[in-house]
Amino acid sequence: QVQLVESGGGLVQAGASLRLSCATSGLTFSSYIMGWFRQAPGKEREFVAATHWGGGNTYSESVKGRFTISRDDTKNTVYLQMNNLKPEDTAVYYCAADGRVVFISRRPIDYDYWGQGTQVTVSS
Repeated sequence: QVQLVESGGGLVQAGASLRLSCATSGLTFSSYIMGWFRQAPGKEREFVAATHWGGGNTYSESVKGRFTISRDDTKNTVYLQMNNLKPEDTAVYYCAADGRVVFISRRPIDYDYWGQGTQVTVSS
């Protein structure tokens, strides 16, 4: 049984930092592309960042330079370091796993497994 469990969300002021974690089990973590998505109320789920098992990360333009994705294959965990947070970053953040082996996708439909989400709220 595959499980993805996010943690680290919270309520912070603009300019603050948070680090999200996503602990996984039941899958061969080192063979999966791992991604972070977010969904704000009334909006579609959007791509934030992803890390390929073979190396290489991809970011959305809205977070590039502020967020950093990383993975620890020894702990089967992916992280999202979020710096200089803005009110528009407020959303539920989800981690996801993609078992394809070719390239990083920004489409939620391409991801096989999802966590339950963690709320990030940034006040102005």
